Amino acid sequence: MQLSTRLLYSASVFLAVIQGVHSEVFTSLAQLERVLESEYEVALHLRQYASSERQRLEELDRIAGELEQHSAEGTKDPEAFLGNPVNAFKLLKRFTVDWDDINSKFLKNNDNTQLDRVFNAADGFPEQEDLLGAANALLRLQDTYALSAHDMARGQVPGASLTANMTAGDCFELGRQAYNYEDYYHTLHWMQVALDLLNGEEKKNPTIDKAEVLDYMSFATFQQGNIVHATNLTLQWLELGNRAQKNLKWYRDTMWEKEEERRKERVATPYVEEFKNERKRDPWKLTSQFDDYERLCRGEETKVGKLSNSHLIMLCNYVRPHPMFILVPAKEEVMFLDPFIAIYHNLMTDKEADMIKRISKPKLHRSGVFTYSGGNQKPVQDYRTSKSAWIEDEEHPMIRRVSERTSALTDLSLDTVELFQVVNYGIGGHYEPHFDFARPNEIATFDPEVGNRIITVIFYVAAPEAGGATVFPDLGVKLWPEKGSCAVWWNLMRNGEGDYRTKHAGCPTITGSKWIANKWYHERGQEFRRSCLLDPSK
Repeated sequence: MQLSTRLLYSASVFLAVIQGVHSEVFTSLAQLERVLESEYEVALHLRQYASSERQRLEELDRIAGELEQHSAEGTKDPEAFLGNPVNAFKLLKRFTVDWDDINSKFLKNNDNTQLDRVFNAADGFPEQEDLLGAANALLRLQDTYALSAHDMARGQVPGASLTANMTAGDCFELGRQAYNYEDYYHTLHWMQVALDLLNGEEKKNPTIDKAEVLDYMSFATFQQGNIVHATNLTLQWLELGNRAQKNLKWYRDTMWEKEEERRKERVATPYVEEFKNERKRDPWKLTSQFDDYERLCRGEETKVGKLSNSHLIMLCNYVRPHPMFILVPAKEEVMFLDPFIAIYHNLMTDKEADMIKRISKPKLHRSGVFTYSGGNQKPVQDYRTSKSAWIEDEEHPMIRRVSERTSALTDLSLDTVELFQVVNYGIGGHYEPHFDFARPNEIATFDPEVGNRIITVIFYVAAPEAGGATVFPDLGVKLWPEKGSCAVWWNLMRNGEGDYRTKHAGCPTITGSKWIANKWYHERGQEFRRSCLLDPSK
């Protein structure tokens, strides 16, 4: 019986006794003795209830203190704080999993005006989908940049100025998110880290139950084909309770079946198991092109890059493609000759970059991609993770000025140019290899009357501390973001056909915030500025 229920029961007994003797309170000492006994019992339960409430309130006060501390740390420099993906994950976990736990343990079924204010303030908290997205982002960073789970748990990620240690509970939650999607490879990584951290946490205040970690870990181990290891983990789990009996029987039965198969095949040697933890991936992620993409993101060389060194050349020039650049020439760094890829440094001022961010922030929505077959735009969680907004030149003179400068740089008309597409990449934000031009039989994102996207101009509005490179897997080229610079390349060959060598990707951001502003020019209106040729190589 709950303490509050016992208290109400005792109080009701006490009142019943009083009511029964009220008219004859002095006539029976026996009845008065019952009143004394009930009074003592009520006092006892009142004290127990008060003690329980004190403990509950002390725990709530401790939680409030932790939230205040976290908030104070984060609000000193929000971009730097949230730029560390571990901090971002912990924040989302705190207001999804941890908040649900706080609500059920301490706040639920308490009718209080002050608590109503708490729940009203919590209306804007992240949801489980946000936590899943953050978990996927951390796992993506782990894979793309070959990061150690133990290092990540210590907050040791490239470019991080503010470190953040993960608790055993944080690591367990990351492993649990992977487990829910049958990603047992990452489940084992993070459950092992959770187990290691749990051994070092104070026994009186662990952040997760060890039995729960062993539960997930043993099943994930079994799913990866490690029956002996799963059995051993289950035996450890059994030391903490009896809930694992069925699991143990299942694993032992499976082991017995394997031994029977070996006996039937007359295999004399005993069954020896080598631990396996294979990373299961989509077919596309098993290709050499995807492998090159990840290598380039890490800053490594690729075989393709080494073979194309005749075109992979860096030339730094001051160029004046338009009278606008007579006094202050553009700083051109040619990254590849054929197809032409270049970076232009300091082409956007800090004021212009900040203005673009300020105008775009209220308009940001989840970025989508157009499918190759259907052409319907829809967010694809694993392929592209970012938010974007479209801004017009008329929204601010600075925006118009940047557009005109871009037109002068490329010597192309603004007649059929698209609006600026501003993109903000979140935790581990990325865009896997793709083309900017529309391919045959593909429904384009733009009006076909204006023609295909002839050129791409990407402004780096804000550069992350680590990660976020723009890479070309088929060319072995990598462009590192630098605030105020822009990258330029031609998407179409001179005969109007798409140049498939320009397939490119935005690597996952590790730390910091990445903002870009895309400008796409179309074929129509450029006839006298970039004339068509039959020979695509010219």
